[in-house]
Amino acid sequence: MQLKNYDQLFFRQRRELAELFGFETRNKYEILDGEKKVVGFAAEKRLGILDFIFRQYLGHWRPFEIQIFSPDRQLEIRAKHPFRLFFQRLEIFGAAGERLGAIEQRFALFSKRFVVQSAAGHALLEVSSPIWRLWTFPFLKDGRERAVVAKRWNGLLSEMFTDRDNFAIHFVDRSLTEEERRLILGAALFIDLQYFEKKA
Repeated sequence: MQLKNYDQLFFRQRRELAELFGFETRNKYEILDGEKKVVGFAAEKRLGILDFIFRQYLGHWRPFEIQIFSPDRQLEIRAKHPFRLFFQRLEIFGAAGERLGAIEQRFALFSKRFVVQSAAGHALLEVSSPIWRLWTFPFLKDGRERAVVAKRWNGLLSEMFTDRDNFAIHFVDRSLTEEERRLILGAALFIDLQYFEKKA
């Protein structure tokens, strides 16, 4: 999946019947291009029996791993989240296990702040979204918007009774590298799990 080919990507979370009854299930997404053609998939990896219990009671603090696949189900990206109470962090790896970078939450009083780091730990992008912009997360570099992740409204019943989320990435800056785009892709899933899971 070459992300340089896309100006925008859409994520459509798959519905889970168990969520209607208050149970959290493993998150699964289809990734679509601007023409609504499936260009990839993302899914939480099953981590054993404790995974189910952690999902029900620990929300976004729990350890989890998200895997991103191409349309032909080839592993492209792995994103690992360790158990943490404060300043959540998601480590991003390529299919062969090489470290691509990380997304780390930063302290902020009236905004949601993250830093996107390179494999060497250098800050590449900053996400800073004021609390009144509930569903919009701009990615900034040198004070300019380079990409935006935005959640889309699913309707009252869907928002109340399921965790089904739809959101999009718009790559504003066409000069973003493939690695930066992969980190933004991981960050989009991280933002969804951090802020929009029912038990988050």
